[in-house]
Amino acid sequence: MIRALLFDFDGLVLDTESTEFRAWSELYERHGHAFELEKWAAAIGTLQGFDPEQHLASLGTIVEASAFRERERRNLDLCDLEELRPGVAELLDAAERRGIATAIVSSSSEGWIARHLDARGLSARFGTIVCANGDPHRAKPRPALYLEAVERLGVRAGEAVAFEDSPNGIAAAKAAGIYCVAVPNPITAQLDLSRADLVTASLADLTIESLERRLAMSP
Repeated sequence: MIRALLFDFDGLVLDTESTEFRAWSELYERHGHAFELEKWAAAIGTLQGFDPEQHLASLGTIVEASAFRERERRNLDLCDLEELRPGVAELLDAAERRGIATAIVSSSSEGWIARHLDARGLSARFGTIVCANGDPHRAKPRPALYLEAVERLGVRAGEAVAFEDSPNGIAAAKAAGIYCVAVPNPITAQLDLSRADLVTASLADLTIESLERRLAMSP
């Protein structure tokens, strides 16, 4: 029986991965460079994987601090237009009906996540939120955040399902011994998600009952 659903946030609950990539791409283009997904991929779902500001500097490109602030505002504006990804609300509803605990497990900060959840009236939908809060030693692909989440919720790793969209997130969930479902967004669909136990195009294709059947058959 599943006792907990653990949701990554960026790119999984909201597609903030695409907005982030777009905002950086626009900044790079204004300074005569292409923003390559191959480099950005190292930053997805973790901390200190790739630093665009340092990368631009290494290219000899001088970027004013105001341009970075403008990029951040652009990203926030794009994020504010994003709706919940398909199937998120339905799984939360199903979990509530069955008394299944829910959590957000993210390498981002609590402030970033609270901003988006509060704006959409979703803060009360998650039993706990576990974040790296700027600490790279807690961030994915390390299992620390997932181990803390199951401990907070009082469940065993084998009773939980993690939903992820990136290789770093998948690695963290698997290292914690948690069954992992990968749900790629337009950015992470181009990455290798094969370490997940299941890859699906949308959370809308899943039910808790179907997940329990798969979990029962997993080694």
